[in-house]
Amino acid sequence: MCYAGLASATCGTDWASFIKDVKQEALAQGYPRPLVTRFFDGAAQDPKVIKADRRQGVFQKDFISFSQALISEHRLVHAQKNAGKYATTFDRVSRDYGIPPGVLLAFWAFETDFGVNQGNFNTLNALLTLSHDCRRPELFRPQVFAALELYKRGDFDPRETQGAWAGEIGMIQMLPEDILDSGTDGDGDGRVDLQNSAEDALMSGGHMLRRLGWQAGAPWLQEIDLPETLDLTLTGLDKSQTVARWQALGVTGRHGPLEPSAGQASVLLPVGHKGPAFLTYPNFNVYFEWNQSLVYVTTAAYFATLLSGEPQFYPGTPDTGLTGQEMQALQQKLMARGHDVGKIDGILGSKTRAAVQAEQDRLNLPADAWPTPQLLNRL
Repeated sequence: MCYAGLASATCGTDWASFIKDVKQEALAQGYPRPLVTRFFDGAAQDPKVIKADRRQGVFQKDFISFSQALISEHRLVHAQKNAGKYATTFDRVSRDYGIPPGVLLAFWAFETDFGVNQGNFNTLNALLTLSHDCRRPELFRPQVFAALELYKRGDFDPRETQGAWAGEIGMIQMLPEDILDSGTDGDGDGRVDLQNSAEDALMSGGHMLRRLGWQAGAPWLQEIDLPETLDLTLTGLDKSQTVARWQALGVTGRHGPLEPSAGQASVLLPVGHKGPAFLTYPNFNVYFEWNQSLVYVTTAAYFATLLSGEPQFYPGTPDTGLTGQEMQALQQKLMARGHDVGKIDGILGSKTRAAVQAEQDRLNLPADAWPTPQLLNRL
């Protein structure tokens, strides 16, 4: 069923009418009325969810600052401990789904600190609140009915199930639809418990990444060195070349050879051409199915390489970036010039980067998609 139009049509109405509408849709999908009544009984709007949704300033950090904040010594140590403790499960994930241990360990660390901080928001209330809100109802309304299906199966408690403010559940934070599609009994007890069973959470996470398109045995991110002569307009996630072509242009691996068999790849300069440089392979794109923040995705992918034995990245000497307020001012100037930067939020996302690169090229500045005070002043 397509929810986009329906979700947009009913979001923002008074709460009672909204709940009535959602119940009617559940009945129309064939769920028994007593089940629907029990599931939605006591459901309430949670204003703290909306506050959390609007308060995501952490993504305004640049890649170096963000990665330093997330990749702590505690997480490095406990990643190694858990890699050993659950070695058998990681072997199964690698064998069955082709997901390297470091990839899941990075998500497990960032999402819940290895299961310690899974969130204390009532999941149903969070999903309903975000479905009622008109910012992204088409994303969250289907999750309500996925939670209803889990409830029907005995795997969700509308009163007791808790998780993140955005409705994710368990040690690696999966939405109800993903649990339905990829939930896996990793410990063999006959049920999928993502909150209390690390084996279930890891097997389910591996299953989900494979379902989202992860290619077994293929790389995802590699630190590289760029030749000084490289045309910087070729860089960016919105452009790709064959790995062989990048080699011909003088791009080399910083800690090992590139992998031409991986096919297409893009050059990512998170903080400009004077900072670290990475080659992103097709598996890197799968990360955006998990989280759409570029700085989060880059940090998670990098942490996975670190946990897989690669050295720390070379920070370089990047040009000074912009503050959150300066970034918003830049986005407004870019929008005034006809660029689509999405929301004016002070976050350097993919649309803003593309617009920055276009303006840098027009102004004969290094077109590396890294916004600087110089660019802001020129505009």
